Amino acid sequence: MQEIKVTKNEAGQRLDKLLAKYLNEAPKSFFYKMMRKKNIVLNGKKATGNEKLEEGDIVKLFLADETIRKFSSVKIQRTKTNLSVIYEDQDVVLINKPVGMLSQKAKESDVSLVEHLISYLLDAGELSEETLKSFRPSICNRLDRNTSGIVVAGKSLPGLQKMGELFKERTLHKYYRCLVQGVIREDQYLKGWLKKDEKTNKVQILDRPSDPSDQPIETEYHPLWTKEGVTLLEVRLITGKTHQIRAHLASEGHPLIGDYKYGDRKLNDFYQKKYGLKSQLLHAYRLEFPVMEGVCSQLSEKVFIADVPPLFAKICKELRSER
Repeated sequence: MQEIKVTKNEAGQRLDKLLAKYLNEAPKSFFYKMMRKKNIVLNGKKATGNEKLEEGDIVKLFLADETIRKFSSVKIQRTKTNLSVIYEDQDVVLINKPVGMLSQKAKESDVSLVEHLISYLLDAGELSEETLKSFRPSICNRLDRNTSGIVVAGKSLPGLQKMGELFKERTLHKYYRCLVQGVIREDQYLKGWLKKDEKTNKVQILDRPSDPSDQPIETEYHPLWTKEGVTLLEVRLITGKTHQIRAHLASEGHPLIGDYKYGDRKLNDFYQKKYGLKSQLLHAYRLEFPVMEGVCSQLSEKVFIADVPPLFAKICKELRSER
């Protein structure tokens, strides 16, 4: 017999959803049959599976240990990467993702920020293989592999849900720093439509939609300084779509330095040769939380900043010091 005590990470979901996570190798018919036979009970009573769980509930599995092991598997890819943590509490963690790291897996063999996060929490003793059977921490926003900066992750189910809600409602303000080609001296507010080509993993910016799948986008930017024919921008990402900043700025004639997909190859080659630059200079720099109550209220009106990568800082410093 095994016992599952419902914590805040399992509360709020249906019993059958929890069982599907805990006995993830079992067909659904198995645990419905076990509930009918009272081999799986909730708070000592027969259950149907549609009960909504509350913190403190007890689920008992009157099953052989061998059966539970057969139907319950946890895949963990342990990593040794030291995460750059900006902020952490019991519900969320803010991470400064480096260039070159995937936010989430693209294929099964990938190692992403999610795997690094789980290893970090296991090493800190905040997770165990047992708790991973019913809840898996994850990230709430994604950055391109070669974009650095702040990624929000949920350590608890309430944290994941609350952060997901903020991103969906666009009440959490995201600001980026990027170095772009051309001289920009005035603020701009851009609107358009984004068309994605799944085959090439490239997007196109349109003035009006040409297909129902085209997505509306909004981007706002403010020039911080301009020198040697390039400009450092602070960009507020109002809608967060694939390659939005890169493609939207490129469509205005201001591609990002280092961006070979949407940018100027000749200029990018110059920066690669001079500085060893191998990725676009785009960094998720600042995160501003709205007024919040209840879950994660400790983050109400807080502002967090992630330092730009050393090479980004070096290029900006040298450009500004040139005559």
